[in-house]
Amino acid sequence: MDKIKNFWRDLSLRKSIILYISVFVILAIALSTITSVLCYRAEQEINGSYPPAGEKYYLTNENGERLGEGTYISKQKTPLSEKDERLLSVLEIVPIVAAPIYSALCIIAASLLFYRNKLKEPLIKLRVASENIANNDLDFRVDYHSKDELGQLCVSFEIMRSTLESNFSEMWRQMEERKQLNAAFAHDLRTPLTVLKGYDEMLQSSSDSITRDIAETMGKHIFRLERYVDSMSQLHRLEDARPQGDNSDIKNFVITLADSATIFCEKNGKKICVQNNITDISICLDCSFVSQVNNNLISNAVRYAKSAIKITYTCSKEGFYLTVSDDGCGFSKEALCKATNPYFTGENHREHFGLGLYICKILCEHHGGYLKIENCSTGANATAFFKSLDL
Repeated sequence: MDKIKNFWRDLSLRKSIILYISVFVILAIALSTITSVLCYRAEQEINGSYPPAGEKYYLTNENGERLGEGTYISKQKTPLSEKDERLLSVLEIVPIVAAPIYSALCIIAASLLFYRNKLKEPLIKLRVASENIANNDLDFRVDYHSKDELGQLCVSFEIMRSTLESNFSEMWRQMEERKQLNAAFAHDLRTPLTVLKGYDEMLQSSSDSITRDIAETMGKHIFRLERYVDSMSQLHRLEDARPQGDNSDIKNFVITLADSATIFCEKNGKKICVQNNITDISICLDCSFVSQVNNNLISNAVRYAKSAIKITYTCSKEGFYLTVSDDGCGFSKEALCKATNPYFTGENHREHFGLGLYICKILCEHHGGYLKIENCSTGANATAFFKSLDL
């Protein structure tokens, strides 16, 4: 019995469907034949219950006695009752109708059995595996022991899962090592920078003008290195940060954001237009995340805007939208692809380290949202979405 089960389980899908159809075609033919025979016998019984009528001819002996049953000279069919006539009509139609009905039912049965026995289990396993992978859950196995096409597909899927699990583990290991390396690098640089800064301050107080000029140049580069170290430390902290929900007054919070943005833009000689679309919808946000993204996007827009900046605040049941537009030259093709990468900048000089949009992206994603950058008719446009948190 086990050998038969294993043979049937390992049979290819093509051979299996042919076998199912063949068996059920034979079954449909057998049922149609049985139905025809039964209907024919029923017709014979009904007709046999009505003996023929008419004049008979009998053989007689010398005494005038009849011999045998006699023979009809002319037969006349006995009229059938109305009920039997209807029954005979039905019995004539049944074999004609039964054949296609049996065929259809057998095809449906063959399809259902083929699906249940050969397709259902592997398809469910593959669907569950796909959902797990989509949810970044690789702690499972695809176990389906069959040598048919779907069994081979399950084996390939298991190999892919195992490879992904191995690659993800290696990727996470490298990411953790990179974080630790960046943190250690930033920490180790602080001491020599402090020493260099002290010596630079001493050199700047020299009476020699050439020495003071060199010390001033050194001071600028030391300042840049300090900012670089600070950005690395900040980035390390942000990558591990998680939002903390707060049901504070969103309207007053947005007014505060708009006021600080207005002051910053006016200080840098840029016109600003604030569109506040905040309603009374209650949403849960981490205000520190939103505030930091708001400041970074405003700072980025001020850097590239020609004269004007527009900020739009909107909220819905899903979350909070922050959109910043400027009238600058917009993003280049390369910038549209790489603007949210760490340390990317489209400028020739390196007055900043290209972390603003990357930090915004990290904070938005940690808040369950996204950062979208694009070009518009007037310049560049950046939209940050923060999904409402569950307390």
